[in-house]
Amino acid sequence: MAFPTTQPQVAVLNPFEHVRTLCTQIAERVATRVVGQEETVQCVTAGLLLGGHVLMEGVPGVGKTLLARTLADVVHAKFSRVQFTPDLMPSDVVGTYVAQVGADGRPVMSLQQGPLFANVVLADEINRASPKTQSALLEAMQERQVSLGNATYPLPAPFFVIATQNPIDNEGTYPLPEAQLDRFLMKLLVRFPTEDEMVDIVARTAGGVEAAVQKVADAEQVLAAGRTIRQMPVADHVARYAVRLVFATHPDHPTAPACNRRYVKAGASPRAAQSVLAVAKFFALLDGRMNASIDDVKRAAYPCLRHRILLNFDALADEANSDTLIKQTLIELDRKDDKAAPVQLKPAKK
Repeated sequence: MAFPTTQPQVAVLNPFEHVRTLCTQIAERVATRVVGQEETVQCVTAGLLLGGHVLMEGVPGVGKTLLARTLADVVHAKFSRVQFTPDLMPSDVVGTYVAQVGADGRPVMSLQQGPLFANVVLADEINRASPKTQSALLEAMQERQVSLGNATYPLPAPFFVIATQNPIDNEGTYPLPEAQLDRFLMKLLVRFPTEDEMVDIVARTAGGVEAAVQKVADAEQVLAAGRTIRQMPVADHVARYAVRLVFATHPDHPTAPACNRRYVKAGASPRAAQSVLAVAKFFALLDGRMNASIDDVKRAAYPCLRHRILLNFDALADEANSDTLIKQTLIELDRKDDKAAPVQLKPAKK
């Protein structure tokens, strides 16, 4: 007697839904230590998964260092912290060769790796280091490698730099050059906590014991999630909107609004359009959508463009900032799109 054979059911996993679940879990685990700052946590997670770097600016004590260390703990990554000071040398960051005694009793030169050889690197108060030390980060951030002498050493993957700046005390600091600012995927403005959040922070830290976090991913899962996000399709009109937005930040472009012509010295680079679309894909994924929209581009415009727009002296005199100009640019783009939209004629009455 023949019995019917049944084929085993194979579960088909949606990679986008898996990445969305991973992002949600990372935010939940980070929230066990970091109170509030939901937007900042999401953007930092986007930078880690997309393989970009993040510049955070905020007053002391708002949890920038805690956020970076907690994120590294959640994804089981090696964490390293560098306190930038004016006397910090490039070898203190990258590493150097040291003489050691080998097994045969002869001196041998070996590499003493610097703090850059980690998965998550916190560059604390990066604008306090000299330009020579700041430039040592350029190759590491862009090429994921460091060069010492005639040798090149790859950095571990993933490699994620979180740099912080103090906006209050600018005495004795070295502003980052435009070439290095452009290496950052996003610039985040870490807000001051609210009264309720402050009460929660005090209650959590009163015992002096830091909450333990559960690890939800490893290095390979982080890299795979980043590849999945970048494979998300983008419609042509959404990509063109992001490109038009970048062009509108240039004061000499015909589509630039009046505020940019007056206050902007240099607009965003082509890398800005790539960053906006990549972060827009991440925001779409968080909302459960598999395609980025214009609203996602608008949301990504602020963190991806605010450090890539170089303001002139008139902007400083009139106290204009990049966020205000980005907002006005988005309004002007929408206004032009509404004018260019075809008019829907009503059908003629019979």
